[in-house]
Amino acid sequence: MRKLFALLVSIATVVASFGGATASAQRRTPQRTQPAPTKPESGTPSAAEAPPTASAAGDLLIRNATILTASHGTLENSDILVRKGKIAAVGRNLSAGEGVKVVDASGKFVTPGIIDCHSHSAIDAINEGTLSVTSMVRIRDVMNPTDIDVYRALAGGVTAQNTLHGSANTIGGQNAVVKMKYGRPINEWFFGAPPGIKFALGENVKRSNNQNFIIVGQPQAPRRYPATRMGQEEVIRDALTRARNYKRDWDDYRAAQSRGDRNAIPPRRDLQLEALVEVLEGKRFVHAHSYRSDEMLMLMNIAEEFGFRIKTLQHVLEGYKIAPEIARHGAGASAFADFWGYKLEAYDAIPYDVAIMTRAGVVSTVNSDDAGRARRLNIEAAKMMKYGGLTEQEALRTVTLNAAIQLGIDNRTGSIDVGKDADLVIWNGHPLSVYSRVDQTYIEGELFFDREQDIKNRAALERERQELEKAEPNQAPSGAPAGAPQRGRRPGSQDDDDGDGGNN
Repeated sequence: MRKLFALLVSIATVVASFGGATASAQRRTPQRTQPAPTKPESGTPSAAEAPPTASAAGDLLIRNATILTASHGTLENSDILVRKGKIAAVGRNLSAGEGVKVVDASGKFVTPGIIDCHSHSAIDAINEGTLSVTSMVRIRDVMNPTDIDVYRALAGGVTAQNTLHGSANTIGGQNAVVKMKYGRPINEWFFGAPPGIKFALGENVKRSNNQNFIIVGQPQAPRRYPATRMGQEEVIRDALTRARNYKRDWDDYRAAQSRGDRNAIPPRRDLQLEALVEVLEGKRFVHAHSYRSDEMLMLMNIAEEFGFRIKTLQHVLEGYKIAPEIARHGAGASAFADFWGYKLEAYDAIPYDVAIMTRAGVVSTVNSDDAGRARRLNIEAAKMMKYGGLTEQEALRTVTLNAAIQLGIDNRTGSIDVGKDADLVIWNGHPLSVYSRVDQTYIEGELFFDREQDIKNRAALERERQELEKAEPNQAPSGAPAGAPQRGRRPGSQDDDDGDGGNN
């Protein structure tokens, strides 16, 4: 009995030690950019635990910067005054009250925060691929506020993103437009952006690259419908028809109620169709994964048939072929800068795609669709000056103001204008140069990335990593060969079942 008690005490000690280290790491995560006080008073919480100061909460003065506004040109040697997270003034020789944080940006550049119009970062699931129509699922339900890719995106100047379902479904899940408040509770990420939903066309939906494994003697799973582009068109039209009928049933019920009909019975609630009714009513934006010009025309025709407009065509690699038609429909276009040829339907892409659509009057952006590319969206934007000759401001807008317009948040962010959220990035050089890097990233006037503080934190984080790696739960199972995978996700696994990840 004594041996059992001693064993239980030892186990509890190890678990408590590991749990304490983990909790400590979690407490520090949201405050990576905040330095700890050198001599904390007795009973005073550390910087990681203390409430934000007035300046951290959104009061700030940035001085002597070159400001690329994205809306009204470039301002030399100018200041930005931030009050309560909003841009209060932009100009020269601005002053702030006592206690307001002042940042000297002499020789530096300031831009609006970058907005990534197509991202899969910060989510723990990508596709619900079992059905072709999954408009009832929500990305917000699987968001992870401590995803390290978010911190890395902040280091690249990204302050907001359109978080999308993958492309395994003809009609996928409901998206989430969020501010990149790394480490904060997820409810703080949402800021009232219009809701949206993901549609998808082409090879990913019809499973062109997804071959079932053949196991001799075992029955094969049936291939999910649709398997062709004509099947995709039917699925979309059928879903929208059902949604229109569902809306009519609810309209009839509410009309009966308004007449005082006490015998009126409400229709059975259908979560799948509710989201599509919002699409029909223009209350939910459609962001459509698309490659070929013919399928984009098909989708825009269906949308017009049912009385709504596609908000953005995502990827839109052949958009240059039908740029006037996209502009006439009123859709935006969110594309890659120069990424193509990775599958058959991507062969006709050209790097001049965005410039051609821009000149045709299409509100166009470049996006990441990849956590690594998200850290370098400023360079993706710069490529638009090389491929198609966009001006400096036009190129910057492809990752700032145009993105805000596409997501319906341009009244809040996307440019440096009085009254907008202080989502700002300070660069050590011109933001469209490959030699420049981000020094600081602010969201609503609050510092979420500071390169100088990040460098100071690296030694402590490395020590913490080494301690965690020594903990018993992180050791390889006894008898496992050297280099064997440890606990967690199996190497090479994906959250989706598309041949190319369900994203591109």
